[in-house]
Amino acid sequence: MSNPGEENDTPIRQRAELIGILARGCKPREDWRIGTEHEKFGFRLPGHGGTAFMPPPFRPDGIEALLQAIGRDEAAWSPIMDDAIEPAGALIGLKGQGPEKGSSISLEPAGQFELSGGPLRTLHETRDEMAAHFESVRGPAEALGYGFAPIGFQPLVPRDQMPWMPKGRYAIMRRHMPRVGKLGLDMMTRTCTVQVNLDFADEADMARKMRVSLALQPLATALLANSPFVDGKPNGYLSNRARIWTDTDNTRSGMPMQFFEGDFSFDAYVDWLLDVPMYFVMRNGRMIDAAGCSFRDWMGGRPAPVLEGLEPTLGDFEDHLTTAFPDVRLKQFLEMRGADAGSPEMMLAQSALWVGLLYDDAALHAAEKLVREHPWSAYADLRAAVPTDAMNAAFPGGLRPFARRVLSIAADGLLARGLGERPYLAPLEAIADGAPTQAEHWLERYRTVWSGDVTPIFTEARV
Repeated sequence: MSNPGEENDTPIRQRAELIGILARGCKPREDWRIGTEHEKFGFRLPGHGGTAFMPPPFRPDGIEALLQAIGRDEAAWSPIMDDAIEPAGALIGLKGQGPEKGSSISLEPAGQFELSGGPLRTLHETRDEMAAHFESVRGPAEALGYGFAPIGFQPLVPRDQMPWMPKGRYAIMRRHMPRVGKLGLDMMTRTCTVQVNLDFADEADMARKMRVSLALQPLATALLANSPFVDGKPNGYLSNRARIWTDTDNTRSGMPMQFFEGDFSFDAYVDWLLDVPMYFVMRNGRMIDAAGCSFRDWMGGRPAPVLEGLEPTLGDFEDHLTTAFPDVRLKQFLEMRGADAGSPEMMLAQSALWVGLLYDDAALHAAEKLVREHPWSAYADLRAAVPTDAMNAAFPGGLRPFARRVLSIAADGLLARGLGERPYLAPLEAIADGAPTQAEHWLERYRTVWSGDVTPIFTEARV
């Protein structure tokens, strides 16, 4: 999303300009990079005052103070402010400068702390970036009495006890979500994910990568399942985060079947996106609530009353791109969005999976061939099954054998890169061979060592 004062106010004159925004993502292979984003829940450390394991508020002495502490390194970070709710402005993120250029720290609605990593060349750099980020957050967080744990769904705190961050976008979504699904507010306040953003060479390369990665996204959900608790108890799901997305807002999420079509293109994505209901537009640094309005109608000269007198701009479309949530999102890169947040090793393995599959021609060809062994409906069915069953979900020929074949292709793709990245797949390979998922590991701890108390998950998962 554009930051206040950075909106592109160029009027939209023709549809080709919208297609051009996506096409600007085309890059030669030597410029392909890896961008990993990951979220984590903050919690009050025991013995540091207040109620242990509760999430930090925005203020006082909470998330804003943590951002201020990290942002004191002005050579590395500049502030991101939001005055849509608080006239004096609220510090709601940090933009990387100098050594951190290309990265940012942002907040999800309940203060889930997110690093949007910079565009990196290797998975080794991704590993180092992740470790450096956790280290940079740990000290200032401890000084405030907080720790952070990457888990797919908030395991303890009810939704009505979660804080809300003072971001205008989230205020609009908070009002709108209950109109379009039952679980949208849970998605906003009680989920954490990890995703990797990857490049494409041209439109045909984008379409191939979209089809493969969208089909295999449910497998990634199963392998990285890490959200088996709600309100302090097992919830019957291994990835409750994935279950939440089945009833959040299906007009803008999921696995749109047209993405699988052989003629999928930038134009086809624009066509789909124009019918995704809007959330907001920015004017003069202010956010206007346009929730439910049609971008297509606005472009066609039939604006909703709230948009009367406003001309749609390229900046409006660029913001609209960020309000669609398919399992694989197209911007000027492809975002893999199917996985629960988890341990650093698992989150790095998620990036390794997709780099191995998508960044080597032979691996991508082999993955395409494998995916086409089944109809697209098989992957949609798998998406519906994995929140409950993860790697035990029904799939033609068995999901674990299928996972081993996918991981073998990814391993070959990483080996072909010649950078020594193949070992990062090991945690996923162990699960494909029968080891428990993170969710199953926690459930076993809950039944045995923890004696039915979920709170140790925070300290054991802490980064």
